[in-house]
Amino acid sequence: MRLPYSAIVFASLLAGGATAAEAQMGPGGPPAVGVTKAAETPIYQSSEYIGRIQAVSKVTVRARVTGLLEERDFKEGDEVKQGQQLFIIEQPPYQAAVLQAQGAVIQAEASLKNAKQNLNRSSTLLNTPAGQRSTVDTDTASQGQSQGQLLVAEAQLQTAQINLGYTTIRSPIDGRIGISTDPGNVVAFTDAPLVTVVSEDPEYVLFPVSEVDAMKLMADEKGGLGQMSVKLRLPNGKMYDQTGTIDFSDISVSSSTDTIDLRASIPNPARGAANDAGGNRALLDGGFVTVILQSKNPVQSITIPRAAVLADQQGFYVYVLDDKNVAIRRNITMGDSSNSLLAVIASGLKAGEQVVADGVQRVHPGAAVKPVPYQAPVMPPSANGDGSSG
Repeated sequence: MRLPYSAIVFASLLAGGATAAEAQMGPGGPPAVGVTKAAETPIYQSSEYIGRIQAVSKVTVRARVTGLLEERDFKEGDEVKQGQQLFIIEQPPYQAAVLQAQGAVIQAEASLKNAKQNLNRSSTLLNTPAGQRSTVDTDTASQGQSQGQLLVAEAQLQTAQINLGYTTIRSPIDGRIGISTDPGNVVAFTDAPLVTVVSEDPEYVLFPVSEVDAMKLMADEKGGLGQMSVKLRLPNGKMYDQTGTIDFSDISVSSSTDTIDLRASIPNPARGAANDAGGNRALLDGGFVTVILQSKNPVQSITIPRAAVLADQQGFYVYVLDDKNVAIRRNITMGDSSNSLLAVIASGLKAGEQVVADGVQRVHPGAAVKPVPYQAPVMPPSANGDGSSG
């Protein structure tokens, strides 16, 4: 869901004193107003959405065999590496099963060897008075049966070895490990997972975008979704210091919300001491953030101070001065901007036109005013740190 458009500032007084327009007001005559020219400015187009952090990989670790959980070789909350040993399930029963299967293989091999010898002997005697075809046939069948028994014994040995291997449980991925089952419990595959491992760097950010916005982004002539950078505002209001990129857009539009899900990938580096069980990464799986989708390349746009923009039931408008300093109402269409002091105008104004930005409360449509230079307040740093929109 897209965030509501920033509230329009109808008129403002600089804290601690009068504005330049107020300072030049005199008794009688046209009111003094602060005036500035609509300017063509390079603007980084940006939009804001609500997003949710999602781990790139989230794996539940289960017991593959039944047995007593004897060892846990990590601290809950640790960061672990792929292949790192996590648990040991009691091994003696499975070691015994391997020995038993190995014995069965030895027996099957001996039986096959004997069957081969019997077949060789009966085949040699077949062309002599002592030989019989029925004996050869019986020995041939016995050899085939022994070969089959050996294959079964070898398969049982392989199964026993696999089950023994399952008694050592290792991490399937790099990540942070959660709350786990305590040693001393009897565990089985059908039980709840022993633990969950969540990858942390990078992270995904999923956020829904209206179908109209998505079509606009995808059709952008400067690269579509690929030319957008992704910034995040954390729940505490601070800007996250890493930048991400969109790597996926869903293949269908949600019928209930008319939105398309986008996904961004963003770094989530460790901060502070490694393996800090207290959580040393800024982004956590499942957390909410504000996604600021911003163009990588600026677009030349018509801009005016946001304080110049007024609104009523007809929509947004400004007061423009003609060559006789008469204020004329001009309806405008607002463009996208996340800057609190600068308004981007999509239509209704041209660069160079004079707009009333201070003292708008003293302006009446069709009445003359006394223009004085507009004194803009200091612009706070933007999300991308350069004072531009977005």
